[in-house]
Amino acid sequence: MSQLPPPVRTGRPAAQQQNSGPQPFEFRPASKTGRKARLSIQGMSGSGKTWTGLSIAHGLSQGEKFAVIDTEKGAASLYAGHRGIQFDSCPMDRYDPRDLIRVLDSAAQAGYPTVFVDSLSHFWTGTDGTLQQVDKASTKYGGNKFAGWKDGTPLQNDMVTAILSFPGHVVCSMRSYTEWVLEENERGRKEPKRVGTRPEQRKGIEYEFDVAVSMDLDNRLEVLKSRCPALHRKVIETPNGARDIAGPLLAWLAAEPEATPEQ
Repeated sequence: MSQLPPPVRTGRPAAQQQNSGPQPFEFRPASKTGRKARLSIQGMSGSGKTWTGLSIAHGLSQGEKFAVIDTEKGAASLYAGHRGIQFDSCPMDRYDPRDLIRVLDSAAQAGYPTVFVDSLSHFWTGTDGTLQQVDKASTKYGGNKFAGWKDGTPLQNDMVTAILSFPGHVVCSMRSYTEWVLEENERGRKEPKRVGTRPEQRKGIEYEFDVAVSMDLDNRLEVLKSRCPALHRKVIETPNGARDIAGPLLAWLAAEPEATPEQ
């Protein structure tokens, strides 16, 4: 009987097999080139969030038409054309975080320079928002809320990633939880005053943004955090969003890095 030939072994060449491990990480020179603004506005109802957000978005868009994702029953559209502001609106009445991801993708495909989400709070507390998604998921685990967050947390995280990954500028308004405090009036007497505290969204979400501002019922704007030095800890009475916020932000994003001094 003739001897069979040796088996033919298939697979990648030895050189390719050696390179099949994890590729090395790459470092590049740091730069703001191409970076877009990420800004949040929080405040109570009546504090001026919507108008200020529209003005900021108008300034960031430098006169171009921008997009508004409207969860506030058309509140933003009441300002259409005011002071030359032009935008397209997408009304929403259910607030599944996955729907926000999809509408952000649609805005990106349409080429809008800026998106204003008014407001992001609904995607946390509203119909089909993250909290309701957790409630629905918990029923699969015998009503265990902690287990429900195994489904809810990825939805929330994916939504935040979509906001931060949008190819243009993003402005998000958020409602503030309301508390009553006692403050001394001009006659020296204590009187109750309504104040806004943290935003109605997942705790700490404001830190995802480059700039986070709050507004009070006197329409005063306070910068809570800012990576833009020109806005650090600013307090602005009755702000013009395009001039006072968008202007410094655009200048900072466009600024060339300072030259390293010679030793």
